[in-house]
Amino acid sequence: MHMCLKQHLRHVEKDVLIPKIMREKARERCSEQVQDFTKCCKDSGVLMVVKCRKENSALKDCLTSYYKDPAFYEECKMEYLKEREEFRRTGIPTKKRLQKLPTSM
Repeated sequence: MHMCLKQHLRHVEKDVLIPKIMREKARERCSEQVQDFTKCCKDSGVLMVVKCRKENSALKDCLTSYYKDPAFYEECKMEYLKEREEFRRTGIPTKKRLQKLPTSM
């Protein structure tokens, strides 16, 4: 029973917090498309809506493929649960904990 309680997700976790992790991770994995689209927008200015359709749709396709992938959702959910567990144990949010560590990237 304890395990069940640990895995239980509140509405806000399912609908807000996990999708936020999914968006962040998907953007990392689609970084090439993000860069192409960003560059196109910078180069095109006002005309970006017309000129960057190809880049925009490549980016959307890439992101959507992750959003629709059940395995990717599970991966993000597990990451969230791990962070939540750690927070409950230490009282320190992951973001703050990560900021304290020297970054290797």
